[in-house]
Amino acid sequence: MKIGELARATGVSVRLLRYYEEQGLLTSYRTGGGHRHYTADAPTTVAQIRTLLAAGLPTKVIRDLMPCLLGDGPEVDACVLGHLQAQLDDLDARIAHLQQARTSLGGLLDASTRASRTGALVPAT
Repeated sequence: MKIGELARATGVSVRLLRYYEEQGLLTSYRTGGGHRHYTADAPTTVAQIRTLLAAGLPTKVIRDLMPCLLGDGPEVDACVLGHLQAQLDDLDARIAHLQQARTSLGGLLDASTRASRTGALVPAT
């Protein structure tokens, strides 16, 4: 399958497919003329990559997980579940941090809005 055919089959741009290849997520072989060709399972591989990206995994982690994928779906071998749990824990920590920042920003905005309504804010000169 040529790169354009893979792009049409998966809905992923040619540029993004090349990026996946550069990152070691997708492999191709070259014809004598230098054109990329992909095996019949490439659409499945692209779908798996997209699923893992949607889960918030960086391409470096996905590259490490690719050999551990089971079947056509996003399931992985049990030996990498700890790694996925660590990624989930990291994501939860980042979400908690963002929620704290949002609460602080909301409080600042509320206090500033109340102060501006009462005339307590003095413009900078």
